[in-house]
Amino acid sequence: MDYDKLVQVMRDLALEAGDRIMEIYNADDFDVKVKSDDSPVTEADEAADALISAGLRAAFPDVLLITEEQAASHGKNADTFLIVDPLDGTKEFIHRRGDFTVNIAYVENGVPTRGVVYAPAKNRLFYTLPQGAAVEEVLYLGQDKHVVGKLGQINEIKVSDPNNSALMVVASKSHRDQATDDYINKYAVKDMKSAGSSLKFCLIATGEADIYPRVGRTMEWDTAAGHAVLQGAGGKVVRFDDHSPLVYGKEGYANPFFIAYSPDVSLKEA
Repeated sequence: MDYDKLVQVMRDLALEAGDRIMEIYNADDFDVKVKSDDSPVTEADEAADALISAGLRAAFPDVLLITEEQAASHGKNADTFLIVDPLDGTKEFIHRRGDFTVNIAYVENGVPTRGVVYAPAKNRLFYTLPQGAAVEEVLYLGQDKHVVGKLGQINEIKVSDPNNSALMVVASKSHRDQATDDYINKYAVKDMKSAGSSLKFCLIATGEADIYPRVGRTMEWDTAAGHAVLQGAGGKVVRFDDHSPLVYGKEGYANPFFIAYSPDVSLKEA
């Protein structure tokens, strides 16, 4: 894989999709439908998916593409593949809370090695450089508030050096439950914040939080891009049950429960 090309294409497609999403987000109204699994989907999900899929297939025609919005792709498997959630955090989008992201990732032998997470409502863009290090790009905004295409300031990001007697925890905004709280209560917590979508991975990658436990259903397209960014910043993502690495390319692309964290956090047993 030409990583320079990959990173450029993923970054540019995420920004283009983000612009399209924000056009719909800022409209007076938008269509919301319900998928077969009872999860919501909007015209923004579909528009972003069409844009990203076309761009990735044109640039990398020989690489398998898995995307949330194309159910036919969910039955395909390969060691190496691209995986997309064109709008992660649809519930946050519908309620106009801003915590939604565009996620694009490249998985090699079960590991997300490159990825981009773009939160267009927050003007925050995170991605891995060609060599794998994670960065946050400071975006240039035009007078119309759209992102200007030129490259912004690139800041390398690193996970925190956590204080295990005063941890910063981030948890899901829409999927918080008693099991999550019970696990968090095993730690000495200084403060806790809620965030939607894959932003939780990025808050650990920047050192704004130390640990994110997820005791609930997720799919690989929800996590792969954030996982890649966190890994590029020195973080880890492990299974909740046995603390082994979270791997990708599983049948059906469903994840087990997991923990994302800065490696110096002393993990507690489930």
